[in-house]
Amino acid sequence: MGKNVVIIGTQWGDEGKGKIVDLITDKASSVVRFQGGHNAGHTLVIEGNKTVLHLIPSGILHDNVECLIGNGVVISLSALISEATKLIESGIPVYDRLKISPGCPIILQSHEALDAAKEIKLASQAIGTTGRGIGPVYEDKVARRALRISDLLDTNKLATRLTETLEYHNFLLKNYYQVDELNFDEIYTTLIEQRQIVLPLISDVSRILEKHQLKGKNILFEGAQGVFLDIDHGTYPYVTSSNTVSAAASIGSGLGPKDLNHVLGIIKAYTTRVGSGPFPTELFDASGEHLGKVGVEFGATTGRPRRCGWFDANLVKQSVKISGITDIVLTTQHRVVATANGSGIASLTASSLIGSGYVFTDTSSWIVAATDDGVIDTSGVTITLASGGASATVSGITQSQEHAFIVFAQKTATVRAKTLTTVSGDITPSTIGGKANSISLGKTD
Repeated sequence: MGKNVVIIGTQWGDEGKGKIVDLITDKASSVVRFQGGHNAGHTLVIEGNKTVLHLIPSGILHDNVECLIGNGVVISLSALISEATKLIESGIPVYDRLKISPGCPIILQSHEALDAAKEIKLASQAIGTTGRGIGPVYEDKVARRALRISDLLDTNKLATRLTETLEYHNFLLKNYYQVDELNFDEIYTTLIEQRQIVLPLISDVSRILEKHQLKGKNILFEGAQGVFLDIDHGTYPYVTSSNTVSAAASIGSGLGPKDLNHVLGIIKAYTTRVGSGPFPTELFDASGEHLGKVGVEFGATTGRPRRCGWFDANLVKQSVKISGITDIVLTTQHRVVATANGSGIASLTASSLIGSGYVFTDTSSWIVAATDDGVIDTSGVTITLASGGASATVSGITQSQEHAFIVFAQKTATVRAKTLTTVSGDITPSTIGGKANSISLGKTD
């Protein structure tokens, strides 16, 4: 019996999902993208070579692994072809490994124009989108006017659908946003050119997954962004336009929810987010600036600097609840050490690392989470960094607090949880060594 694992980010994205997917892909037959578009950015470093993937699943670098783009993903054909071309130039046979659902909506130039115009009109209230047309195409999907990959099969139908959709887009652009309209012929000609590349890739992803399931093969579902950018459960309205929680893996791929065996939540040892919106533990001081520098916190998609803050346990507790997370991977804790040490801090309180009132505790649930009231007395608890910041010790913890803390200033985090894997340093096959095999894909007693 195969194991099907959904990998999601537990915060606002940028937790290292792509790296973890890449590390355990050799256990899978397929890697599936199920939501979002080329607003995602997964950075992989393989043998010193940096690869940033925005749309193509992270398993594309592996031989004998099928990469599937499910119906929940919105596709810019220009972005897809550009990304594939770069990989092909590096020797990756992308089109031999990639299949695309006919149900994927297509992002047009008019969607990008609408996205940009809306952000300008919102001014100080702007969401901070990537400007890549993701929101407008999801709007069209819900309104049943989006062009889909299946429309490429019939050029007459494609022209008709494009005429109807572009008429609506141009009306908005001209009369509401007061910007230039777009030309039908230019967009249609581009689609016809791209069509020749995409047609051989169109496949029934749901049927493929059903066959793999019946044969007992392992399938990885690769989430984009993070739980708190979910359109329903995130920090609305400062969210993305798709569902980023684990349940979206079923809707966005066509595999039934009962066939999703495990949910692997990727947790960063501190917190970052790109764009506008609330951020309770955000740092506005030298520590925040240094954390961004040490972590090279710039968006893989937009290049924008990420906002940085200490870990927020209540945030992760909510992620565990609404996404049914069964296992976790903790990443980047070495950067907290570097930040504290680089800021000239010799010792710091537990609350300053986690945020006032935010702690981890051993609960009856599977995974470590904050207490129900969110507060454990941290007075008298001090984390002291060793010389050079390579490790830390904790003093002042009472017996009742003994298992209440994950010490993020340590290279190996320790906590009483059913499953916990920590990954230190830059996550690449060369530096992680045998740790890749230690990532738990199943429930342990």
